Amino acid sequence: MTGSDRRCGVLVPLFSAPSSRSWGCGDIGDIAPLTRWLSHGGQRLLQLLPLNEMAAGDCSPYSAMSASAIDPIYISLADVPEFVAAGGEASLAAVDRQLLADLRQSSRVPYGALRPLKLRVLTSAFERFVSNEWLPGTPRAASLAAYVQDEAWWLDSYAMFRVLHDREGGRVWLEWPDTFRQRDPDALARLRTESWREMLFYQYLQWTASVQWVAARVAARDAGVALFGDLPFMVDLHSADVWANQESFHLDRSVGVPPDAFSATGQDWGMPAYNWDALQASGFGWLRDRARRGAQLFDGYRVDHLVGFYRTYSRRRSDREDARFVPLEQLDQLRLGEHVLGLFRAAGSDVIAEDLGVIPDFVRASLALLGVPGFRVFRWERAWNEHGQPFRDPTQYPVVSVATTGTHDTETLAVWWDGAQEEERRAVLAIPSVRHLTQDADLTWSPFNPRVRDALLETLCASASRIVILPVQDVFGWYDRINQPATVNEANWTYRLPWPVDRLDEQPEARERQAALLAWSTKYARL
Repeated sequence: MTGSDRRCGVLVPLFSAPSSRSWGCGDIGDIAPLTRWLSHGGQRLLQLLPLNEMAAGDCSPYSAMSASAIDPIYISLADVPEFVAAGGEASLAAVDRQLLADLRQSSRVPYGALRPLKLRVLTSAFERFVSNEWLPGTPRAASLAAYVQDEAWWLDSYAMFRVLHDREGGRVWLEWPDTFRQRDPDALARLRTESWREMLFYQYLQWTASVQWVAARVAARDAGVALFGDLPFMVDLHSADVWANQESFHLDRSVGVPPDAFSATGQDWGMPAYNWDALQASGFGWLRDRARRGAQLFDGYRVDHLVGFYRTYSRRRSDREDARFVPLEQLDQLRLGEHVLGLFRAAGSDVIAEDLGVIPDFVRASLALLGVPGFRVFRWERAWNEHGQPFRDPTQYPVVSVATTGTHDTETLAVWWDGAQEEERRAVLAIPSVRHLTQDADLTWSPFNPRVRDALLETLCASASRIVILPVQDVFGWYDRINQPATVNEANWTYRLPWPVDRLDEQPEARERQAALLAWSTKYARL
């Protein structure tokens, strides 16, 4: 990114953006119509959440069985040749056609019904592929074989892990037989020979997803929209990555954050802590692989919980009182964080840093020195130590930053405004750029409405920040949120747009929002 590269984009989780042909959630094929709609609105960036494969029963994209594998629920079945050749949707049994109709009508992402239906269909497609392509040795078979060879650096362990996961009934790998838990070479060699078909199934799914992803990136690039992903700070204990790289993690420790103003007890995420000494000794091989995979998939990505790569807070699983930061000394923390960020950037993708929460000043200074954009969330950008805690005018945000109204973890702009106290609203309306856009109208007592919404959105578009990313709910002024941290309920990670993304141009509200985004991007030189 250059100093003049001002751009604006929208945060839309892929699962939230189905088209009229999708099967209950957005899929890879839906990126093309979504990016076209964004492009016509002057948007040059689509921010997605992680696409990594989740275990059955999970719906958080930050809880995954692989840091590299794309979740098969994102495969566009309408673009799978074997499914099309079998007759497509017409080939489904009546009960499955009815289930598909119900999935498409659902107001939320129905993971519990969606995943098994898609996997049944993909399994049938794979069996057709083996019979008609793999065993005869067709060009498509050669294409898959080449993919398996080229991607073996992550795909081989992933496919073995998935086969063993199925064989062991989903049990955590620490409970597997010793030979597989300890990755005995002879046992793994026998697995490859005896379970080649099962391994090939998972390789086929990733190849299929890869082919579709390449097409989606081309479509996005043709629309002038960069695809940004999200790199979670950690991976699950029960993941192909931890199983294959056990020495790179402290299995007896769990990462989180210490007690702070938001939580008197801190947070424990249950994921294994990095073994930084072992990673350094290996040349940070696994993190290099993550960066390599990120660059394969995305033009750029958001690094989740950036501060954790400078200093990781963890607790011993057997002794919750044994909690500490690693590294301990600030100089070592700086060296580690800057080295890891260097690895990520060297792979070729743009990097933006999620630097929210309790962040030491030296970390933000380090990001500024490196030229890595951190986040400026409008509602939290205040002079907290000054009288009245005035809001910072977005025109004064650092150029190298990402301005936003919120994240996937925050309440929406509408909910925040309606819940704000009088003094907070007055402080917002006192911001010079907001006051200019509202023409000094006193909106203190106004509920959230289009005038309030657009004044706040345009203020962000007018900011000095090089990048502006607006959550799709805030663009429209909707109230539904994507996730409420530290809760488990049917609303989290199941949000869907009210219209199919391939029919947004048919919706007056969507056309109006598209025109507004284009006007702001034009006015503030973000095209």
